[in-house]
This record gives sequence, structure tokens and C-alpha cells, in this order.
Amino acid sequence: MSSALDTPQGAATLAGSLLTPLGNRWLHTQAVAEKAREAASAVPHQERDLLVAAAWLHDIGYAPVLRETRFHPLDGARHLESLAAPSRLVRLVAHHSGATYEAEQRGLSAELAAYEREDTPLLDALIYADMTTGPTGLRLGFEQRIEEILMRYNPGSPVHAAITKARPYLRAAVGRTQERLARQPG
Repeated sequence: MSSALDTPQGAATLAGSLLTPLGNRWLHTQAVAEKAREAASAVPHQERDLLVAAAWLHDIGYAPVLRETRFHPLDGARHLESLAAPSRLVRLVAHHSGATYEAEQRGLSAELAAYEREDTPLLDALIYADMTTGPTGLRLGFEQRIEEILMRYNPGSPVHAAITKARPYLRAAVGRTQERLARQPG
């Protein structure tokens, strides 16, 4: 099933309507979408628009009007579901960047499990775009990005604990995407 939300244009419009007031979050989102567009050759041709749409929408759960659980992947997925967005788009937003690890820290694993996680080049590429883009849109290497997150959140916080635990998973997803990109004709 297709909708305007699984197109880059439709997703950008929705993301802009929710995230523009959030300043740096909007800068980050725009840069992640651009990075996803640049990395689109790492996924099958028919999934490239979906990758970019998911990148635009990955952080919409930070919008104050959507905060229900205060866990942005879940809040974003639930909002997209309420808009009848395609299931795969909803699931990508729900599981971007190791959300399973943070859900565990927040006691929300059962709620997140309602959205099946796929282990595909598409999810890897979404993780790659997010985990190589800083909070203001600056391009970072993976290890720089992880260190930046760990510095922003106090040890013992759910995000700090989750990122620490998710680091190998995230590193592997980024690495697989980099390998896929390197195999593309120049």
C-alpha cells in the first residue's frame, strides 16, 4: 500500500510541519534525509524513496504534540500508524537506530514489539544516515557520533545505556551500508 507519506516529498512535508519549531532537531532531520538520499544506492531501486521518506520521519516522535510515551521511535510510529501510513514505513521509524535497546531501558519492549523489526539493507541504510549525522546536521564518523551521544546523555540515563549496549549492532549496520556503497559502480 502506498501513500504520500512514503514519498520523500510527502514525508518532508509532514516532518517539517512537526519539527521545524525544534531548531536543531529539524537541522538534524534535514541532514539525515540528505544522507539517506546519498546512500540510496545501498538499497534496491524500488526501496530508495522509502529510505528517504523514513529518514525524513525518523524523529517526528520528538514533536511535543506527539509525545505520549516520551520514547520518540514509538511515538513517531504510533502517529504514522494513526495517519494510515504504510506498515513498512511505520516499522522503520519504530526501529531506527537500535530502538530495541532503548525500549528495553525504558520498559517499553512489549509496546515496540508490536512493530516487527526487519533486518534488511533498508534499515541498515536508515541507521547509517542517522548514526553519521550529528544533532545539528553536521556529518560525523560513526564513532564520533556515538561519542557525541554519550557525552550529551548522563551515564545511567536510558539513552546512554542503550547506545552503549547498541554500539556493536549500530556499527555493524553502518559497516554493511558502507560496504554496499563501496560496491556500487563509481
